Amino acid sequence: MAARTAVPQRGVSRPAAPSAPGCWWADPALPFAESRRASHSSASYLPHTHPTLSVGAVDGGTSRFTCGDESAVLGPGGVVVIPAHQVHACNPVPDGRWSYQMLHFDPAWVAAVLDEGSTARAWLPARVLASPHVYRLVCALNRTLFSPADSVEKEAALVAFVGDLHAALDTGAATRTLPPPAAVSARVAQLCELLQARHAERLPLAELARACGLSRYHLVRAFRAETGMTPHAYQLDLRIQHGRRLLRQGAALAEVALALGFADQSHFQRAFKQRVAMTPRGYQRAA
Repeated sequence: MAARTAVPQRGVSRPAAPSAPGCWWADPALPFAESRRASHSSASYLPHTHPTLSVGAVDGGTSRFTCGDESAVLGPGGVVVIPAHQVHACNPVPDGRWSYQMLHFDPAWVAAVLDEGSTARAWLPARVLASPHVYRLVCALNRTLFSPADSVEKEAALVAFVGDLHAALDTGAATRTLPPPAAVSARVAQLCELLQARHAERLPLAELARACGLSRYHLVRAFRAETGMTPHAYQLDLRIQHGRRLLRQGAALAEVALALGFADQSHFQRAFKQRVAMTPRGYQRAA
């Protein structure tokens, strides 16, 4: 597994990092974007995906970003751009704490802003940046999003950010690109569709293996090699994505856990926190 370090250019000043404790921004008037800020966090994430284009920036401390078989160490001012559905994890170094910002954008909205036919192609692969300019763009956007500014002003800031980020990447701001996920085979694609359609059901491995015509061993091996997760982890990730949507809509925790097929509310809370680094109730209050 390769590992490199991304740090800002020397001698270039950058804005002060947000010092507020962890908080989440979301606005029903702007449902295509979300943002999170965390300060001095030691929470760790399991490998997971987002249905969004995601942009993360490190404000303090040191973090290791993993994507497939690649990894990069990020220092203050480091930025990562993660395409939708890319399996990844970003965690503090052992026994460390870090402060960070994380932005999420609906890919369809991004495509409309950029007037592009396919935003997926436009943002592949994942990128690691050591660009003071891009870091300042992230900080400036979040200052606006977390301010009392009107939603019209915030929408304008979001549109400008997406355009400016895209332009920066076009001019070579990325210091490192990580390999894009390989195209999945027909059998694994078939299984992904099955898991998406039946994410709330208990699906034994033997049943999944029969559905794709593979042995259980070859199924797990092929699925993990092509998606970066086991079938069970992939299904849990889908459940948490749906759970976030239900929580934002105001559903009760017990109802969400039941609707998503978790054995009980505590199981749902553990799985949720491992992927979001917040409890479901904390996420619902923040969002």
